[in-house]
Amino acid sequence: MGKRKFYVVWNGRQTGVFASWAECEAQVKGFERPQYKSYPTLEEAEAAFSAGAPADYYAPKKHAPSSSGLVNPPDYRTDTVLPLPLSVVAKAWAVDAACSGNPGKMEYRGVDLQTGTEIFHVGPMYGTNNIGEFLAIVHAVALLTQQERRLTVYSDSRNAMLWFKAGKCRTKLKETSKSKEVLGLVARAEQWLQTHEHHIQVKKWKTEEWGEIPADFGRK
Repeated sequence: MGKRKFYVVWNGRQTGVFASWAECEAQVKGFERPQYKSYPTLEEAEAAFSAGAPADYYAPKKHAPSSSGLVNPPDYRTDTVLPLPLSVVAKAWAVDAACSGNPGKMEYRGVDLQTGTEIFHVGPMYGTNNIGEFLAIVHAVALLTQQERRLTVYSDSRNAMLWFKAGKCRTKLKETSKSKEVLGLVARAEQWLQTHEHHIQVKKWKTEEWGEIPADFGRK
C-alpha cells in the first residue's frame, strides 16, 4: 500500500485540502484551469493551501530524476511529466515560435508533451512570428510523418493553422537579403504540403483555458 497523500485544490469546484485523490479529482476533473497538488502530510498541505497556488503553476516544470533515472510525473496523471490539464492529450507535440520585433529575430521549436523534451529548435533567423508558427507546425507534421507516428500536434496560432490547412503561408514579408533564409524554408514547407499526404491531427491550444503552451519561449 502506498504512502498516504493529501491534496490541495486552489482552483476547482470546491477548494481546500482533501484526504484522497478521489475527492480531489471530483473537484478538478473537467474544471476549467484547475490548480491542485499533492503533499505527503496534512500540515504541508494546509500550509500550501494558505499560501495559495504558485504564480507559475501553468508553466512547464522540470522534474528531478528518481533513483531509477526516470522523471517523476504529476500525481494526477501517469502519462506525462508535465502539469497538463486533464483535457490535453499527452501523446502529442506542442509547437510555438518567438520573435523579437515583427519582423525580427525569430525562432521556433517543438516539445514532446509526454517527456517535456525539446524535439527540434530552429533559428534564430530574420522572420515573423506567424511564419515561425506555420513552419513549426509543418516541421512537426513532416517529422512525425517521416517517423510513421500519429501523434497530435498542438499550436496556439489560429493564423498558422489556417495557413497549414490551406497549404500556403500567406505572409506579406518581402524577400530581402535578411528574409531570404526564412522564405526559403517557407517554400520548402509549402512544397512538402503539396507533395505529401499525412494523417496528423493539428489542434488549437486553448491558452485562455490551459495557460501558455509548453513550447512557449517565455518572453511575453
